[in-house]
Amino acid sequence: MTQELIDLRNCILEERYADALVLVDELEGMSRQAILRNIQSFLLRMLIHLIKKQIEQRLTKSWAASIRDSIRQIKKLNLQDNKTSYYVKQDEWESMLEDEFEAGIRDASVEAMNGVYSEEELLEIVDREQIIITAKGLLDLTYKYSVRELPGIINEYLTQLPGKENFQ
Repeated sequence: MTQELIDLRNCILEERYADALVLVDELEGMSRQAILRNIQSFLLRMLIHLIKKQIEQRLTKSWAASIRDSIRQIKKLNLQDNKTSYYVKQDEWESMLEDEFEAGIRDASVEAMNGVYSEEELLEIVDREQIIITAKGLLDLTYKYSVRELPGIINEYLTQLPGKENFQ
């Protein structure tokens, strides 16, 4: 990215504005991709905990904290600088969740039930659709509530899920 900024500066100084605009477009694309990669990493973290929750039929305070933080971070990253539009629209999460689900299974297979299930076994016993629905429900909250409001709302949402008996 540093080289692109140097090139952009040189294009402007040399009054090559068409070239400068091409570089601006490249920089915008790079910035968007970086934001989306960060969002995906928080999606993965959330999915791992939702998978573990479903398998173990419990929700630890640590897992809930991780889910809360993931959603808060996604909210912050997803809101564009203009504060009125989003990088990922509300109806665009499905494919991203599907993309990250397999990685979530891999990582959760190491942690869930102390690693007794292989990735393949976990894939067979996990209700993929339910996890995606739960994740989508949590993501939908980011469009309705502020970063400050989200922790309480997420806690309330989590207490409505099966396994809530083991969460306080």
